[in-house]
Amino acid sequence: MRRLFHFPLSPFCRKLRLVLGEKKLACEFVTERPWERRAELLALNPAGQVPVLIEPNGAVVSDSNAIAEYLEEIHPDPPLMPRLPVDRAEVRRLVGWFDQYAFEEVISVVLREKLLKRFAASDAPNPDIVALRASFDALRRHLDYVGRLVEQRDYLAGALSIADFAAAAHLSCVDYFGDVPWSACPPAREWYARIKSRPCFRPLLADHLPGVAPPVHYANLDF
Repeated sequence: MRRLFHFPLSPFCRKLRLVLGEKKLACEFVTERPWERRAELLALNPAGQVPVLIEPNGAVVSDSNAIAEYLEEIHPDPPLMPRLPVDRAEVRRLVGWFDQYAFEEVISVVLREKLLKRFAASDAPNPDIVALRASFDALRRHLDYVGRLVEQRDYLAGALSIADFAAAAHLSCVDYFGDVPWSACPPAREWYARIKSRPCFRPLLADHLPGVAPPVHYANLDF
């Protein structure tokens, strides 16, 4: 069976869990704490990062976007990339938007301040309120962008695609801590509710990290 080395609150890993689930591909999930830099993980990916996919034939693929497009190529049904090159470029642009800008401005800050500091030996174990406030300001901008897109299209890039799973994966990590102001952007909330209601999303809603419980609405489809 294929295996995915992952961390439950990594948006990059969550994106692939959604892709695997949408395509109904059986997979064993191996939880990693990448900051521990285990020898087994380093042997699979010298960067020491997750996700890493190991196929039943032993092939190893790392980098979330490389894995997502690899899965799309060898398991094209249901399709998560459009047929036309210009539409595929739009999907890749949006995936890059969330994997780079949203991650750097919002998700990485929230995860660092609210989760990773619990595990790291640090002289500043308490959350940096100034950094969190800046990340929440950026989060509202990203929510507004999602809202504008889905007011013009059925999904972020038109049809349901990897772009929707990338965006939802990032937002779900912040939502785990109850920090997404959904009421401030109803179109984004309606879009997220549609993604959240898909069967592939259920395993993400069941995630519970020891000592860090999500809010009640996190697993509620009618939020």
